[in-house]
Amino acid sequence: MSTTLGRPSPPRPPQPASRVDAQGAWAGVVPTIATPGTTLRALVLADAESLFALLTTEPVGRFILPAPHTVEDFGRFIDWTHRQQEAGRHLCFGIVPPDQDTAVGVIQIRRETSDCSTAEWGFVLSERYWGTGLFMASAELVLTFLFETAGIHRLEARTIVDNGRASGALQKLGAVREGFLRHGFYRNGEYLDQVLWSILPGDRRPITTSVPTATTLH
Repeated sequence: MSTTLGRPSPPRPPQPASRVDAQGAWAGVVPTIATPGTTLRALVLADAESLFALLTTEPVGRFILPAPHTVEDFGRFIDWTHRQQEAGRHLCFGIVPPDQDTAVGVIQIRRETSDCSTAEWGFVLSERYWGTGLFMASAELVLTFLFETAGIHRLEARTIVDNGRASGALQKLGAVREGFLRHGFYRNGEYLDQVLWSILPGDRRPITTSVPTATTLH
């Protein structure tokens, strides 16, 4: 299960005062958000080996840009996410299931506007956990954080047209299909069509899974 991140949008005018507080959610350390069924936290270097083993398989890599090629490359990617987070441009959550200490997937969010009102997200999860409810539980936590804490009003996503699993997950979360992007994604020497999705606060749908929902954020 995966989505793709598109190109950054041009900068917009300075943010209104009502959104200044949301800036704090984008600067510094990514919070840890935990339920009995999933934990979201910043990636750490100890995740590099598991991410390399789990996210470089053919089913996972079919609809995303090529993953880092080595454990060391994943380590450099993790360092990059920390720098982006410190600069206030990017949030990256590792998805950690209850039976693991290391991440088995990633949810990335990139700010599209200076006032934090619009962002784009992408996600990737090991196929071992497809269909288990882990992604939906994790996505719900991320959406709650983005809409209620990080100042997001519009969250965009792009999927390859043939990526039915990711598109289905977005629809279950309440995302609305907005457009068709011809040759919007280039991978392995081939241009692929994409679908543009968006979620507004009022679009969200209640998700029923077997994963408990009591939440701890710190």
